[in-house]
Amino acid sequence: MSLRLLVVEGNTRAGRERAVASGGTAASESYAELLRSLAPGGTVVDICYPADPGANLPDGGGLEGYDGVAITGSALNVYDCGPAIDPQVDLVRTLFRTATPCFGSCWGLQVATVAAGGTVRKNPDGREIGIGRRIEIAEAGHGHGLYLGKPRIFDAITVHLDEVETLAPGTTVLSTNAWSPVQAAEIDTPGGGGFWGTQYHPEYTFREIAAVFRRYGDILIKQGLFADEAEQAAYIADLDALNASPAPRSLVWKYGLDEAVLDPAVRSRELRNWIEQAVPRARSTGGGKGAPPPRAALPPPIPAPPSAPASCRSPASIPPCRAT
Repeated sequence: MSLRLLVVEGNTRAGRERAVASGGTAASESYAELLRSLAPGGTVVDICYPADPGANLPDGGGLEGYDGVAITGSALNVYDCGPAIDPQVDLVRTLFRTATPCFGSCWGLQVATVAAGGTVRKNPDGREIGIGRRIEIAEAGHGHGLYLGKPRIFDAITVHLDEVETLAPGTTVLSTNAWSPVQAAEIDTPGGGGFWGTQYHPEYTFREIAAVFRRYGDILIKQGLFADEAEQAAYIADLDALNASPAPRSLVWKYGLDEAVLDPAVRSRELRNWIEQAVPRARSTGGGKGAPPPRAALPPPIPAPPSAPASCRSPASIPPCRAT
């Protein structure tokens, strides 16, 4: 049976334009393309842009009309709040009151955490970028639908500066690594649709992460990830070459890669599992077409510190953001 899915773009228009100018794709476009390839034939994927001024966003009834909602990554920082961020948090809170299941990558996990009552911070160890190493499925993740067909310990394409700091009520950590204690999580939601999210990017290709390195430019040199522009350019060239199928054997050996990142089917397994496990379960209980009996309400807002931007404190319907 075909599905109707919604992709929530986390970036502003300027952010999407920078991604394209760097040789990549707007996050929502590549996400939608992957979902169409993984979902049953005839699936319709819509895109909304809550970071854009005046965006036309679905209300709770509109969100109930979808079989699933996926939230992309973003170059934004959720604790900054403001007009590009607050509507996204508010949209996710509305989504969580419905029976529609949700998946989020990177920013998607972070904005979901804040919407559900947790907090996000800048990682004190800095940016995890390129290949996230030795992500280990936690005890709660063994046998979980998110990780069916996934190795117990695996690498993944990733880029993030921020991480989950305080778990939202109803959160179960599903995987972790030495860089960030929350690499994947499930959040129980009041409407019963549920949220699965990863800190890494199962939707990314090597082409997309190469574009990210181009976009950051000399920032990564200043942060000590590369000695100079030549070293950075050589690494980006390797990422571009790894996008080929099959990947050059010399580069596979050089970077110690295996099927977890090289095989698109294994790399994106989390999203396929969400479509095959979470979405049908929600449909069978009325998700996307009418809510089952609601679970406990979302936790009350945590007051933002006095130093937080005004947009974090008002209006009252916008959940709190933590200022840093």
